[in-house]
Amino acid sequence: MTREAPYSGWRDEIGVLALAVQFLTRLPVPRDLAFSEGRLLRATRYYPAVGVIVGAIGTGVLLGAAAVLPWSVAVLLSMAATLLATGAFHEDGLADAADGLGGGLTRERALEIMRDSRIGTYGTLALGLTLALKAAALMAFAPAQAAALVVLGHGLSRYAPVAVVARHPYARETGAKFVAPSVSATGHRVALATAVVLALALALAIGPAAALAALAGGALFAALIARAYLRRLGGYTGDCLGATQQMAELGLYLGALAWL
Repeated sequence: MTREAPYSGWRDEIGVLALAVQFLTRLPVPRDLAFSEGRLLRATRYYPAVGVIVGAIGTGVLLGAAAVLPWSVAVLLSMAATLLATGAFHEDGLADAADGLGGGLTRERALEIMRDSRIGTYGTLALGLTLALKAAALMAFAPAQAAALVVLGHGLSRYAPVAVVARHPYARETGAKFVAPSVSATGHRVALATAVVLALALALAIGPAAALAALAGGALFAALIARAYLRRLGGYTGDCLGATQQMAELGLYLGALAWL
């Protein structure tokens, strides 16, 4: 079992954060980052922080575009910016997971379908509807509310996959990339603490009641998709984690919208 690499100073910790950025996004980071399975395991704690970085990019585009373009166009450009920043990493996972869970009658067949890079009917529908719902939800908010939800929603939704890997086994025998996604107990606590700070910031930005509704929506949507793949596969895959993030983000937006 891979052990988390030990802490060796704040400079090294910045390198671990950069490794998390490299793993989850297409953003430029130093190419000579020290890599090991232990460091990648430690990087999991920074997934919510990476989400904030991605969300900040989306928020910057959202507010900048809204100053000169119609609100609906600004929302779509903001979403496009986050997709470019991540290389549609989580969205690809959502599509693959939907194809596998929708088209695989057995556990083995579902896992086989998820390995196929081609997108099928279930993946197309899941991805299209999710993106459309996120866009429609954000268009319904005032600019300040939408800006807060984008930056904080991206961060909070990336805690959901960390919570899954902290409690459940990996569904395959070996990792799909470098090592099976996982997190240590310490790493989980760091990610959870980050999510708590982000939740408090969301309460300040849109109000405590709306923030609670958003968190409830995100938790519900993440729990529903997690229940589906955990029952079918007996664990998670990287694609399932991407689907979890996407559902948590969508649930956050819809929960806040239902209250506001």
